[in-house]
Amino acid sequence: KMKLSKIKKNKKASVQDLLYVGITLFVFAMVILICFRISTSLNTEFQASDQIDAYGKTAHQQITNLYPGIIDNSFLFVTVILSIGTLILAALVRIHPIFLPIYLLAWMFVIFLCAVFSNAYQEMAANPDLAALAAQMTLMNQVMTTLPFIIGIVGALLAIVMYKAYKGDQYGY
Repeated sequence: KMKLSKIKKNKKASVQDLLYVGITLFVFAMVILICFRISTSLNTEFQASDQIDAYGKTAHQQITNLYPGIIDNSFLFVTVILSIGTLILAALVRIHPIFLPIYLLAWMFVIFLCAVFSNAYQEMAANPDLAALAAQMTLMNQVMTTLPFIIGIVGALLAIVMYKAYKGDQYGY
């Protein structure tokens, strides 16, 4: 109970949480693409090697084949969990409605930054070395292509959650 009251008192910036979600998804997408590229290159080397037996080659090929489906679904799962977590944390905060214009300005800035992240991801995914691999990650590509839109929706829900439930008498304002 003590921890919950500390969280309620110390939770201040839900716009900052939106930025964290955008940065986390961007970095995670970049790491996934790079790791997928490395895994595919290693698989090519494994298959060409005479020193590795058929069992090892088959095992590595199976792992490489499973990578896109598992990681792609995991990326969508992380996106949903981060968004829900941000909304839950925002529900713990009551902010005076006078701060809504400041929130809206910061929210627009975060959407702009997420558009930059989205464009950077699309540039990397369009790289000839990564294009075929990125095409296999359909859910991740969709999330990263629409990242500003997703952050915009989550930000609008955050505003509703934080400002709608405000009751000045209850918190001494």
